[in-house]
Amino acid sequence: MSDTTADEQEPRKKGGLLPLVLGLALAVAGAGGGYVVTSSGLLSGTEKTDTKAKTEMVKAAFVPLDPLVISVGGEGRQRHLRFNAQLEVSPGNERSVQDVLPRVMDVLNGYLRAISLSDIEDPAALVRMRAQMLRRVQIIVGEGVVNDLLVMEFVLS
Repeated sequence: MSDTTADEQEPRKKGGLLPLVLGLALAVAGAGGGYVVTSSGLLSGTEKTDTKAKTEMVKAAFVPLDPLVISVGGEGRQRHLRFNAQLEVSPGNERSVQDVLPRVMDVLNGYLRAISLSDIEDPAALVRMRAQMLRRVQIIVGEGVVNDLLVMEFVLS
């Protein structure tokens, strides 16, 4: 056996709570500092202002389009598509868009008449069709005038 007794052996010392508490305090301080830096915009070089974001959101005007009813299908399966939309335009461009509205309606009418019933019934059809119609409208009115096409009604009956 050994020459030393149990009393003579040195017990292992535990590290204590001080390093754990110190590490936790530094982690909380680092997280708080990171939040302040990112939320204030210091890291990205942009200034965070809620009023600027709100004023950018209201910088739009809307031009309503006349509703369209399109016959879709064929071969004994006649259905109708009711379509209604509005154009989101940059402020001040409402009049120029209204001046070419007959041409816009003609292009949309032609596009919607050319699609098949199976294209409309696809769940992702509206997203694709909306992008196609927006692109056609932007070609007619010019770049930077129409920002978006908002579909108000798209009903197949």
